[in-house]
Amino acid sequence: MEHPLKKTIALALLALIAATPAVARNNAVTVSLQSVLDMPEAKDKLGGMRFYLAGGKAPKVVKKFGGDTSNASTNAFNKTPEQACRWNALSALIKLREKALRYEANAVVDIVSVRDHVEFKSPTDIECSDGALRGAITLRGTYAKVGK
Repeated sequence: MEHPLKKTIALALLALIAATPAVARNNAVTVSLQSVLDMPEAKDKLGGMRFYLAGGKAPKVVKKFGGDTSNASTNAFNKTPEQACRWNALSALIKLREKALRYEANAVVDIVSVRDHVEFKSPTDIECSDGALRGAITLRGTYAKVGK
C-alpha cells in the first residue's frame, strides 16, 4: 500500500512544476543581407538570383510576378544568434529563389523580415528571432525581372 505522505509530496511537486512560468527567449537579432550573400554556401545555392531589401538600392524593375513569404528555422545549439540568423536567412532565400525561377524572375525585390507579425524594413539588414533552442526567420518579397 502506498504511503499517503509520498502521494501528497508527489502532488505538491507536480503542482509546483505546473505553476512555474515557462521561460521562453524570443530576442531580435539583426544581420546584414550582404553578410548572408557573402557566405560561401550562398554562392552555390543562390545561383545568380539577386535579392534587394525594401528601401535599398535596386535596379529598375521591368516586371513583377507577385509576392510570397518564406520561413526557416534551425537548431540554435552551438551557434551564435548571428550565425543561426544567417543560416536561417540563407534557407529562406533559397526557398524564394526556387519559386522565383518558376516565374523566370531574376530577382526578389522589396524584401522585408517579419517577426511577431511586425515587418522589419531596412535598406541593409534583416531581422531574425533567437529562441533558447531554435532560431527563426520570415522573409517576404516580390518576384521580379530587373534590369542590369
